Amino acid sequence: MMKTLRSITCLFILVLAANLSFGQNKMVVFQTDFGLKDGAVSEMKGVAMGVSPELKLFDLTHEIPAFNIWEAAYRLEQTIKYWPAGTVFVSVVDPGVGTARKSVVLKTKSGHFIVTPDNGTLTLVAQSLGIAELREIDEKINRRKNSEKSNTFYGRDVYCFTAARLASGVISFEQVGPVMEPKVVALPYQHAVLDGKTLKGNIPALDVQYGNIWTNIPDTLFDQLKPKYGDMVHVVVSYKGEEKYTGDMPYTNTFGAVAEGKPLAYINSLLQVSFALNMGDFAKIYHLASGADWSVALSLR
Repeated sequence: MMKTLRSITCLFILVLAANLSFGQNKMVVFQTDFGLKDGAVSEMKGVAMGVSPELKLFDLTHEIPAFNIWEAAYRLEQTIKYWPAGTVFVSVVDPGVGTARKSVVLKTKSGHFIVTPDNGTLTLVAQSLGIAELREIDEKINRRKNSEKSNTFYGRDVYCFTAARLASGVISFEQVGPVMEPKVVALPYQHAVLDGKTLKGNIPALDVQYGNIWTNIPDTLFDQLKPKYGDMVHVVVSYKGEEKYTGDMPYTNTFGAVAEGKPLAYINSLLQVSFALNMGDFAKIYHLASGADWSVALSLR
């Protein structure tokens, strides 16, 4: 009987340890619109290391355009699925800092954690990975000591501090703060849909180094048009409902399939329909951009 009891106890401890480690793997990934010209990012990392020098700190990006919540939402959703479950993300693009917007930690159904203002940053992750639980940060507990007079650097004083405490195991997810209704502030945008023989979608981001246009239309939806390499794709890009570009281009599997400077449609590394100019900047030449207000419609000729 005692041997059985000891075995059950050991099993319980192992399960408990596994559950704790699932939520706290000591990895923190940072995303901001701060840039790296000043010390803001370094301050955040210093606060994290002050919580626990055993933390492993990484950067997603600090080059989100200033105040661009949509870009933050997209880059977070683009990246998070490649990180191990239990990783804690800090996303600080917070034009409403100090206002009534809520400071939250979202746990996705995949086991990732995101510490951020609830201002639309969670729009895409909540849809793609799902919300396991959402908690509001209790600043009486999870705020850097003696920072109460500062209302303009929540990234350092609240979000980074809370993320470091969670990732290091100083607090559990339940100690972040009170549980909330599993619903986040969501930015409106054109979801990818097939409308008859026309695909409609959004331009969530540019392949910024090259000016390629990335859509949110997955290859699986595009395949319903039964495209073949060489087929002509008719593309209409609009901003707030106003057409900004209309053109035809071949569907190819490589940029070199068309002459230099010519347009093409292809499937990008995220397996989404995209447009480019071979050796050219599509976005710059045609004055196109990305965001929730940019939409695209395409069909086969």
